[in-house]
Amino acid sequence: MSSGIDADIALDAAVVLSLGMTRLLGGGAGLAGRGTEALAALAAGRAEARAAALAEAETHERALREVVERNARIAALTETRAKIGANVPLPGRLDPGERSPEELIAWCAATDPVLDEAERHLSEHLAAQVGTQIFEVPAEGLTADVRRGAPPPPRTGDVRDHLERIMTRLLPDAEDAERRAVVEAAGLLAGVATPEEAEGVLHEVRLRIQDANRRTRERRDEERRRAAQQDAAEQAEAERRYVLGSITAAFEDMGYEVQAGFETLTADDGTVTLTKGAWPDHSVRMRVDGAAHVRASMVRERPAESEDDRRVDVEREREWCTAFEAARERLAEAGIRSDVAWRLEPGVRELPVPAESRQTGSRAGQRVRSRERHK
Repeated sequence: MSSGIDADIALDAAVVLSLGMTRLLGGGAGLAGRGTEALAALAAGRAEARAAALAEAETHERALREVVERNARIAALTETRAKIGANVPLPGRLDPGERSPEELIAWCAATDPVLDEAERHLSEHLAAQVGTQIFEVPAEGLTADVRRGAPPPPRTGDVRDHLERIMTRLLPDAEDAERRAVVEAAGLLAGVATPEEAEGVLHEVRLRIQDANRRTRERRDEERRRAAQQDAAEQAEAERRYVLGSITAAFEDMGYEVQAGFETLTADDGTVTLTKGAWPDHSVRMRVDGAAHVRASMVRERPAESEDDRRVDVEREREWCTAFEAARERLAEAGIRSDVAWRLEPGVRELPVPAESRQTGSRAGQRVRSRERHK
């Protein structure tokens, strides 16, 4: 072992799944059931039970994500319904808490056709609105984007039916500007005098609908991409906090203390400082990078002044090395594997003195903190 270490961190699949489910359930559920069972089976060496628990946790997490996607679609269609003033029934969003994976999967399967039908009705409602505006409102009452002074449009049922069939292809969540561009083109039907002119206008409507739908799908893809990025960032933060919290608990259980500056546990840099009451001149600076690496090194609070100081340094380094190995075992039980990539043996170099310690001459800050602060 060593007084300076650089270790790679890997989270067990059960931890990753459990943290993901906890987030999807709103953050208050703690490590979700099957993930906890998988961790317990891992610690007990029960491979078959662990595999079964992991499989169920994976199924549950996938089902939760499917529910989140449907809830987002319901919210988007509800907004569209209000925007265009349609009276189209929509299912309510589902709270997935306390529901089994089978119930979640069944709800998604039952909800999909309802949402497809609602989207179709919203498109039909919008198409009917446009048809009414063009064929039933007098030309002088049309908005400014309809050509004024044109001869009356051919008010045949065929033209209106044709327009409304085309308009139903417009995705209901198209942006207002894109919808206006389509309506503007359709409004030109108010001034056509021949079937040929009507067909030319309808062709332009088709092109604008294609363009609007392309932009809408691109926006949907971008929203999904942003949501995935946010989800990944939130998962990484949850994993980082889990690693930091587990490291903290492991060392506290072994009698280490944390200075008041340990609020860095929740800071972005992930730096912590470990001390002990029997270490007036030593501490360990530890940095957790994301949930992938941990680096630790013992430091002195004041420069060594004698051979006796250096002898004590080596003793403290060896004590720390033993504690780190014990902590690795505790972390493994919590689903955190650590592989040491680099180490510096005790006594190989003089312990560094941080700049702030050289300036103050002693360790600053209060050493009071309970684990409950970070639960």
